[in-house]
Amino acid sequence: MGTSAITAELGPAAAAEAARRAAAENGDAGPAENGEETEDAAADTAGTAPEETGATGATQEAAQEPREPEEEPEEPGHHPDTDTDTGTAAHRPQPAPPARPAPAPAVPDAVPRPVRRTEDEEAARREAVRGAAALLARAGAPEALGGPAVDALGERAATVLEEDPWHLLSVPEVRPEQADAFARALLGAECRPDDPRRAQALVVWLLEQAALAGHTALEAPALLDALRQRSVPEPDEALRAALEDGRVLAFRELLEAPGPASGRPARSASGGDGGEEDEEEPPTRLLVGLDRYALAEESLADGLLRLLNTHEPAPGPWEDAASAAGTPSAAELLRAVGGSGVVLHTGGDAARAEPVAVVAAARAAGLRAWAAAATGDSRRRLAALLSAAGADAGAAVTAGGLLSGHEGPGRDEDGNLALDVLVVVDAPQWDVETAATLVESVPDGAHLVFSGDPALLASVGAGRVFADLLASGVCPQVASRTPDPGPIGELVSGIGIGELNQVEAPGREVVIVPVRDAGEAVHRTVQLVADSVPRAFGVEPGRTRVVTPGHGGAAGTRVLNAALKARLNPGPGRFGGFDPGDLVVYVPAPGRTLPGTVVSGDADGLHLDCDGHEVVVPREQTGRVRHGWAVTAHQAAGMRWPAVVVVLPGDAVRALDRAWVYTAFGRGERHLSVVHGADRALEHAVAQVPARPRTTRLRTVLREQAGHLS
Repeated sequence: MGTSAITAELGPAAAAEAARRAAAENGDAGPAENGEETEDAAADTAGTAPEETGATGATQEAAQEPREPEEEPEEPGHHPDTDTDTGTAAHRPQPAPPARPAPAPAVPDAVPRPVRRTEDEEAARREAVRGAAALLARAGAPEALGGPAVDALGERAATVLEEDPWHLLSVPEVRPEQADAFARALLGAECRPDDPRRAQALVVWLLEQAALAGHTALEAPALLDALRQRSVPEPDEALRAALEDGRVLAFRELLEAPGPASGRPARSASGGDGGEEDEEEPPTRLLVGLDRYALAEESLADGLLRLLNTHEPAPGPWEDAASAAGTPSAAELLRAVGGSGVVLHTGGDAARAEPVAVVAAARAAGLRAWAAAATGDSRRRLAALLSAAGADAGAAVTAGGLLSGHEGPGRDEDGNLALDVLVVVDAPQWDVETAATLVESVPDGAHLVFSGDPALLASVGAGRVFADLLASGVCPQVASRTPDPGPIGELVSGIGIGELNQVEAPGREVVIVPVRDAGEAVHRTVQLVADSVPRAFGVEPGRTRVVTPGHGGAAGTRVLNAALKARLNPGPGRFGGFDPGDLVVYVPAPGRTLPGTVVSGDADGLHLDCDGHEVVVPREQTGRVRHGWAVTAHQAAGMRWPAVVVVLPGDAVRALDRAWVYTAFGRGERHLSVVHGADRALEHAVAQVPARPRTTRLRTVLREQAGHLS
């Protein structure tokens, strides 16, 4: 192949450097995957090429075994091109929009509410679903995909699919092999691997799969290799067409010199001081990403810098509160909040008392202060801390409730949140779109605190917001010196620095249960939840959670939940496989996990009790509900239970890394049992396997925008 469009854009040396970095960082050509979620969330984006024979059976399988749903991509919107002099260039053939980006898409409410349609709207939807289902059936695909197709493509879904069969990849749970089979059935001999429609659809699909694994962008060589492995004969042309069409954006990004973060490109290797003779072209990489994530990162950076620049220091009340603070870390945080519009706070669960002190002090000074958590369980724990600090427990809200207006202060006349201080906990769990929506809603001059434990697993959604904020160095940071207490806290603290230590546990707070195989692991897990933990600690089975690395496998959530249901709540599965009293998790959108209990089922759907709120899951969405006695670590993040049983079967070795172990082991408040069949792999994961890298742009965007303003 001749010099490609992408190589020409970068220059040969920079393209070679980008390829080297992609191979070194990713280990293969495709996007990295999210440890325990790989079976159901993303699948591999750089796998074998699709077979040229029909794949209707695979499509049927996808419909029968739904994965956690992908989020429907939005239509590409406008976003400001970044000045090429700063090192990042957005390549897109359209005029520059206003300087301040629009907010990211609205975040769903914490507790999903049924979609209310008029009779005419419902009739139009039914007709659209019938049309899409008929077209799918004609091509040998399951009619059940008709509803999801209309959700993804609108009421013209049948027409859209007939014009471009590869639009089927916009439907959650559909993979390229299945879209190819659908296209062959519709197009016959005209269906070719080099069809430009197929190539462009695969570009978007690969980037969507990368987002499910946490990336907001991919290095161009990795994306091109993935396209080749999907039998795209001219991947450079496919990417060029997608860029020209506006479906994706490209960004040239300067690489930084090794060593302390400076936000500047590497200097000449000769060590000179920048003269013409010793200057070299700075190394760069070309990133490619979906418009929605580029917009979110730009919007988030813009909002954070706006808050930093509109803040007016008023140390008075903050200094008074700091002088009376109960711990040095709390005092340091209070002073930092008084001096900056945005502050980052790091620490474990015990350190939550420090951002709570900020809310309490602000409210005592007459300011409108609120604390937002990622989950209902986290909100409950925040409320208890606020009450203990003498503040209104009602100041604790969930992120979804705050942004939807169902919780918190509501909006002012300008559409901003009506508050003066906002403390955001569970910061590692915030994906870039949610964070952008939140920050864009905070009014000028307000105080914003992001607080969390950076050693935890990153968000299920795209981005690594908290890590990028910390790495950017654009705002003050306060590291708590308050340790998590007890044997569990001591164990988890060691894991955070790569050490798996034995801890003294006189009250059997930590118990290791060795097992030989997955079957024994399942048996011992059920025994612990149903008998041992209730007898030793008085914790009812419903208040113990099992955490395991994946949904599949011989000791994954499916097998464990089946065994736990048979023991704890046996029944015929009256409502689509569920019975009243079953513990479940409902995933209404990627990255959002609602734990609940089945109440009943009827023609409207499955009725759940989620944190005291009634949730009705429509019948067509019950595939998004799983039994919930056993969950993955990503589903458990942001929540804690009195007792936790972590299951480490031998086949889970590849899913383990330090962040996974740290997150899973830290979910137990009073007791942790580890059903251990992973041998030395656990110690190896803690000591030598860091969290999987994610490719994002937020850190660079923040530094560049901050540099423009300085």
